[in-house]
Amino acid sequence: MDSNKTNEQNCIISTLCTISGVKGKCHELCPHWITIHGATGEGGRLFAANIPRQYIHTTLSNSAVEESQPEVYAIIKKYVESFQKMFDPTLPEKDRIKSLYLYSNTTGTGKTTTAISIANEYLKYHYVGSIKRGLKPKRRPVYFMGMNELQTLYSEATRPNVPKEIAERASSRYYENLEAMKDVDFLVFDDIGLRSSTEAFTSDIHHVINHRNTTVKPTIYTSNIPLQDIGSMYSKQIWDRTRDMCLEIAFSGESKRGFRR
Repeated sequence: MDSNKTNEQNCIISTLCTISGVKGKCHELCPHWITIHGATGEGGRLFAANIPRQYIHTTLSNSAVEESQPEVYAIIKKYVESFQKMFDPTLPEKDRIKSLYLYSNTTGTGKTTTAISIANEYLKYHYVGSIKRGLKPKRRPVYFMGMNELQTLYSEATRPNVPKEIAERASSRYYENLEAMKDVDFLVFDDIGLRSSTEAFTSDIHHVINHRNTTVKPTIYTSNIPLQDIGSMYSKQIWDRTRDMCLEIAFSGESKRGFRR
């Protein structure tokens, strides 16, 4: 290990860490780095949160999306300030951390990047805030799930003529994901409304969303469909409830995929 090299550029909690950038202390053997990122940089709580590898270092402070969505990020930065509320479970429902619905009618405008940036901010505030208060940080305070991945698992588990071992493995992963989505403190549910679904799959989605609504657990949804149109794909009652608890934020512009570095 290079004693002159520090690791703050690779660590998502660096902006809240008192030893960030301090030679001899801020390095890849830091126990907090290992807890968050894993010993190899591809594990820890980020792995448990199912954060895609390309986003494990993405936070609001380094997100490339801010340049093209400055109005959106002005709102979101104020939203992230509300994360201190996670340590006050006595707050009435109206004052708790809200959910967000990030929407644009085109792909590639930065919704997923932004949603994961917010999730990483929540993970950061939870971990550092817990330690400062003498609490044990949760292993999985946040979770990311893409609708396409979840629906693919469902199809593998239920489609006729799928080899038994593949169906059983897919079924196990499918239900593990549903449980994580239902109970985690902070969920990113990416690309909802992307595909039509069976009645049984839709029922499972209803159960997850209704449970989170009932227990007032914040969720970041991303979609290419306006919130008002999601009700026709799922349940009007559930999405009426979701709309009451969600701030809908529209992303503007055309796809930036392939143009950002």
